[in-house]
Amino acid sequence: MDDGKPTGPQAKWWSRPTARRAAHPEPASGPAPAGAAPAPAAPDQAPPAPDSAAASAVQDQAPAPAAQAPAVQDAVPAAPDQAVPSPRPSGQPLHEPDEYSTPPYGGPGPWAPAPPVQRPTPAHGTVVPPVAGGPPPQYPATNGAGIPAPASAPAAADGHTPPHAQPAGGFAAPSPAPTDAFTPPHSAPTDTYAPPPPQPQTHANAQQPVPPAPGQQHQQTQWLQYDPWGAPGQPFTRPGPPEGAEPGRKRKRRGGAFVGVLLLALVASGIGGGVGAYIERNGGLTTVELPQAGRDNGDRAPDSVAGIAASALPSVVTLHVSGTAESGTGTGFVLDGQGHILTNNHVVAPAGSSGDITVTFSTGETASAELVGKDSGYDLAVVRVRGVSGLKPLPLGNSDNVRVGDPVVAIGAPFDLSNTVTSGIISAKQRPITAGGEKGDGSDISYVDALQTDAPINPGNSGGPLVDSKAHVIGINSAIRAADSGQGPESGGQSGSIGLGFAIPINQGKRVAEELISTGKATHPVIGVTLDMKYTGDGAKVGTKDADGGPAVAKDGPADKAGIKSGDVITQVEGQRVHSGEELIVKIRAHRPGDDLDLKLTRGGEERTVTLKLGSASGT
Repeated sequence: MDDGKPTGPQAKWWSRPTARRAAHPEPASGPAPAGAAPAPAAPDQAPPAPDSAAASAVQDQAPAPAAQAPAVQDAVPAAPDQAVPSPRPSGQPLHEPDEYSTPPYGGPGPWAPAPPVQRPTPAHGTVVPPVAGGPPPQYPATNGAGIPAPASAPAAADGHTPPHAQPAGGFAAPSPAPTDAFTPPHSAPTDTYAPPPPQPQTHANAQQPVPPAPGQQHQQTQWLQYDPWGAPGQPFTRPGPPEGAEPGRKRKRRGGAFVGVLLLALVASGIGGGVGAYIERNGGLTTVELPQAGRDNGDRAPDSVAGIAASALPSVVTLHVSGTAESGTGTGFVLDGQGHILTNNHVVAPAGSSGDITVTFSTGETASAELVGKDSGYDLAVVRVRGVSGLKPLPLGNSDNVRVGDPVVAIGAPFDLSNTVTSGIISAKQRPITAGGEKGDGSDISYVDALQTDAPINPGNSGGPLVDSKAHVIGINSAIRAADSGQGPESGGQSGSIGLGFAIPINQGKRVAEELISTGKATHPVIGVTLDMKYTGDGAKVGTKDADGGPAVAKDGPADKAGIKSGDVITQVEGQRVHSGEELIVKIRAHRPGDDLDLKLTRGGEERTVTLKLGSASGT
């Protein structure tokens, strides 16, 4: 139906008619030469539109600002021998459709000036032109994998550039507009930073660039510095190894470095552990040298324990006794230069009449000894060694001068440990002790008015000297109080020291030793009475009969002469209280035969004091 409008062909949206200028007729329609890009359109002409599939991506674009460099165009000037194209029919598009149809490089919106068609970057990358006045590029154009891009083909003879061809320098020079075409109203100024002619490539695989045609000007824009079609992460001007080569090498190097670090850590930990163990065991990395005093001459004060021991030890000996039934060990000390040695009777008793006695000196030399004499009542004995020279007698002191608290030193062989020295003090005097009594008849009982000391004395010390601060003998170590006996001092016990040791006073020992050396026997002082050892009262009671059934008071004896009778109880000797028959014997034997002795006694409830002269009896 005709409503008054033209019935000719309807114009599409990209070919709507616009106001035309009379001075600028449209070029004649016709296909463009093969391989040539269309010439830039006039500002009042609409560019060709893409196909219908890309039509929705077309955007209206305004002319570029004057400050921004114009985009590089692939257009070339028309040949001079070509005729001016005739105007297109009103129903035909102004431009051929864009064969790429790539936003934002596709067709513009209607009524907008057509921007130059920009071709996509070739696969081999875009060559960055050198900066004006600067050095040439270090590397040729690459395709993203390190392979140089092939040189561009030369332009066709007819002046048309193929659609995908670019100049060797990577830039397309703008072509001058035809004489019959008008200049766009918003033409961008020419880039002021025109690069110099491209320099020859130094890469071995690069081809020599083709110099641009005369009159062409290269224009540089920012988009030429970025290659959207290049491989990710690969600079388009940096050569590199083929794909897949470098990562493998890096992984190999990384693995080797890891193994090296692991080995270094293991070695360091082993060395650290060894150093820590050495420091823990040895206290440091260097040899420890502790401060130490220098050597002295060994001199000690004569009254010190060391000085006393150094003076007395050469005179002390160890005795080893063996018999048919038993053996034992004890101590003795040298009395004179003839080889006489004083010891305890219970030390040599195991030898009997045919046993062996061996003497060991402090130097380690040994010699055989013979028995000179013994006395069980005093628990003393003398042996002699022959053929030994260099003997050093031990000086004798005076036991009457000893006071409680005086320092003393005991020397002996406790438990057969020769040359053992212990020290202490005199803890008491005139302790009445008895030792022995194994025979049962009392013939082997020793009665000693002993010196008590807290110097450790043990089995084996028996017969050894107890010396004072001048290294003089004041006693003969004879007995200890055994903690497990509970029955008084015992000689030769196997219990250890509890600080109660007993020594025979040297005054008594000297007299007995002199008698033994002279006669082989010792004499005992006696008063001539038989005591009732079963009496439990305080004091010593005279018995009614002797052992043979005779009178308890010997006829014409010291007691009979002093007027002592059977049944009297003796309570004091020389002013010292006595509490038993044993104590009376001990007090009497502390004196010599022939000494005068004062006694106090009671008879029928009355006290009397008598004086008598001690008699003498042979010992056993």
